[in-house]
Amino acid sequence: MSSNLLVVAGAIVALVATFVGIGMMWSQFGINMTMHGWIAYGLGCGVSIALAVALFYLTFKSAREGYDDIDRPDEHGE
Repeated sequence: MSSNLLVVAGAIVALVATFVGIGMMWSQFGINMTMHGWIAYGLGCGVSIALAVALFYLTFKSAREGYDDIDRPDEHGE
């Protein structure tokens, strides 16, 4: 349980560091973004990550429960 918490905390720290790095890079180029822009940027990243997680979950669930198995006709002709 604690290792999962550390992974989530590490991912959040990495995400915040990425946002700070992008903000610093853009400020060096003279690009200023309003708070609404940062909110939209954050929501776009969050929705993209959530979509990727959901699709991976569905892929693994489908594979585990046999939805991906090929239906083959009976070999004995029944």
